[in-house]
Amino acid sequence: MDLVNWKSRLAVKYKAEGGQEKLISPIDSFQPSFALNAEALHSCECTHIGVVYSPSQVTFSISVKAMGTAAAELMMLAIKGTPFDIVLVENDGGFDWVFKEVALSHCVITSTSPSNATIAGAPAATFSGFSLIGAVSSRAGSAKVGMVEG
Repeated sequence: MDLVNWKSRLAVKYKAEGGQEKLISPIDSFQPSFALNAEALHSCECTHIGVVYSPSQVTFSISVKAMGTAAAELMMLAIKGTPFDIVLVENDGGFDWVFKEVALSHCVITSTSPSNATIAGAPAATFSGFSLIGAVSSRAGSAKVGMVEG
């Protein structure tokens, strides 16, 4: 059986002290959530005459194995409140995903929870937080949600 040779992966990108960009990888699990809030507008004479949009919310959850440096680096970002981006990193010009780009920027970690240590495998650490901007690009087009960059 051939092993999958992925040409792309998700990574956390941040600026370290001194302005140098650093990547944290691998990410074992990534679960973004986009809450695009809209509510129907009604009047006394008619229903559904329009729509009222509330600010959208972009949250995420990342899991990494609690071995190596990934969990420690993410914990440092959480403790220091350092903003970071979640980006798609391509190797050898390759591209394995339906999406050309899945990026969350200006992310902040709000909570973390480690798993229990077990005999059968490495423990994991889960980090949750929010992003000010979410962007997605595919063959069908692209879209952004969240804060407008100036």
